[in-house]
Amino acid sequence: MRVLYLSKALVVAEYRTKLAALARGAEVVAVVPERWGARPAEAADATGGTVEFRRSLLHGHNHFHLYPGLAEVLDRVRPDLVHIDEEPYSAVTLQASRLCRRRGIPSLFFAWQNLHKRLPPPFGTLRRSVFGSVAGGIAGTPAAARVVQDGGFRGPLAVVPQFGVDAERFRPEPEARRHGRERLGVADDEILVGFGGRLVPEKGVRLLVRAVAATPGVRLVVAGDGPEREWLALLARELGVEERVRFQGQVPSTAMPSWLAALDLLALPSLTRKNWAEQFGRILVEAMACGVPVVASRSGEIPHVVCDAGVLLPEGDVHALRSALERLSRDADLRRRLACAGRARVAERFTQERIAADTLDFYGEILAGRAS
Repeated sequence: MRVLYLSKALVVAEYRTKLAALARGAEVVAVVPERWGARPAEAADATGGTVEFRRSLLHGHNHFHLYPGLAEVLDRVRPDLVHIDEEPYSAVTLQASRLCRRRGIPSLFFAWQNLHKRLPPPFGTLRRSVFGSVAGGIAGTPAAARVVQDGGFRGPLAVVPQFGVDAERFRPEPEARRHGRERLGVADDEILVGFGGRLVPEKGVRLLVRAVAATPGVRLVVAGDGPEREWLALLARELGVEERVRFQGQVPSTAMPSWLAALDLLALPSLTRKNWAEQFGRILVEAMACGVPVVASRSGEIPHVVCDAGVLLPEGDVHALRSALERLSRDADLRRRLACAGRARVAERFTQERIAADTLDFYGEILAGRAS
């Protein structure tokens, strides 16, 4: 089975470890934008499959980008199936699915969107056209599957998260923990809480800064960037905890295992908005794989990802967040139990091998259905 895999997400080097897992059951060629917005695709050692970094039009604009040379790639690779790792209302999904249909090649889309909402023009039309062109779809969560089906899709649909984690790279590392804490100047008796992600209001980092400020002996390190960064730094100064809150900026995906290793806790206090709810929370899975206990809100998919392997809190409740940080900072046994539970949950459901196996099974179903 030869699969062509189109994905802007694979500009993140760590995500490409999925290709190695897929390549154990298929010949995989991935097409990835050579850059996304101002950032070039991350460099990394070869992980499996063949990766072609190609020029894309309108890169950096979600749901609008296109590949001008895609027809040539299809004719050269001659895949048995094309996995379009984009929402069904994206322009590139329509481009690829139509090119595939003209060549008699089955194609699949991927959906994360987990809220029911009216798609503004031209996205509703794009989605209807895609639904009529593809052989099937993959939804990252049951909620995303319901949105796709309620939108009118009646074809084969599997529920498989987009990416898992490489559990050999994301694992507890005592040496990395010691070096990371030394670099950050964190004492042995201090608790280090981390946040990783885009700094936007819906991620709830303002709540986290306030909760840390009210919890003595706790430090916060923030990996990521975004429009909230200056505001958050100002808030830390106003609360008198500037020295306990550190902003590291964007951390390369390949450095995330060592960054996570230094933490005692990982927090994701996301806040549901009218047009957004947490779709998965990949940083939670990465932290759990590293044996880092997680504290998170109940936004969107988070409760289903974490289940009983972490501490779940009401959204927007800074007092509950502070209490959780305080309790976990004092209870080393609880932290150890959650660390073990989190690692076990990832091994059961969220490794790249598990994701790839479920994806390959669905590929087989689609091809078998076409043959019959």
